[in-house]
Amino acid sequence: MDNILTAEHIIKDFTKHRALDDVSIAVPRGKVYGLLGPNGAGKTTLIRIINHITAPDSGQVIFNGHQLTADDIVNIGYLPEERGLYKKMKVGDQAVFFARLKGMSKHDAELALRQWFERLEISEWWDKKVEELSKGMAQKVQFIVTVLHRPQLLIFDEPFSGFDPINAGILKREILKLRDEGATVIFSTHNMGSVEELCDEISLINRSHNILSGEVRELRERFSDNRYEVAFIGSPDALRAAVAPACTSFTLGGIDKDGNATATVSLAGSDALRPFIAAANDAVFINSFRRLLPSMDDIFVSAVEASNEAGAQLNDSDQ
Repeated sequence: MDNILTAEHIIKDFTKHRALDDVSIAVPRGKVYGLLGPNGAGKTTLIRIINHITAPDSGQVIFNGHQLTADDIVNIGYLPEERGLYKKMKVGDQAVFFARLKGMSKHDAELALRQWFERLEISEWWDKKVEELSKGMAQKVQFIVTVLHRPQLLIFDEPFSGFDPINAGILKREILKLRDEGATVIFSTHNMGSVEELCDEISLINRSHNILSGEVRELRERFSDNRYEVAFIGSPDALRAAVAPACTSFTLGGIDKDGNATATVSLAGSDALRPFIAAANDAVFINSFRRLLPSMDDIFVSAVEASNEAGAQLNDSDQ
């Protein structure tokens, strides 16, 4: 796979704290890549290393096939979680100022900015001072400045904080459009719903380690635990008895006045699917049958808890 960026065996120490411990990620070109993890896990440190703001103690970052240098930063757009605009400047003047820092001419910057301001419905704020903007409006301005010069790689750290659902939806639409136009996106968020909507792949960092990486679709399959929901009409006891050899668990849901019932089951393995369906068909009338895939929130919690438990056991063994 063509990766626009790889971070290889990154270690970063601060005073009495290892922020990143042998972390590696590979970001495929033209995809949305989620960088996830609890607060303090090391995500922001990794993002700052990718942006050449700080350097790793060991390991390397490869960008477009060569070791990342300061000259590559013009090809990276970064929207940090800590927002920073000059409050007394007019919005339009400030946006042009930041665009010129990225190498754009004043004419090209203003032309492109006015198009973006109209696109994100903030044209009327061009001549207002930044201090007059709401948090969400200010964030739209910073988003525009980040993407304006069309960098190859875009990095957003908690891009949806401060947004209502409507404006968060607008931003998500724009991120996907940028991806479809050829940009690669890394974004860090605690909003697992956004991960499911936007991300093609993710890495989950916990306690300075990368504990999980992969395609979102593949990870949901991997963590599904062969769980299914069956909707049926008939005797729940008869169904439970008939499918028992194929199941490791059977949980009965509700039953309405017409006898429609649901049950959630975990199968003993993929080979148990056909025997389950055959046995269920003989016992009850099946209305529907579907696989239950875990949410990214479920996967996040499960992976972090397993990592924390493994870390606690390792600490105990060292004492």
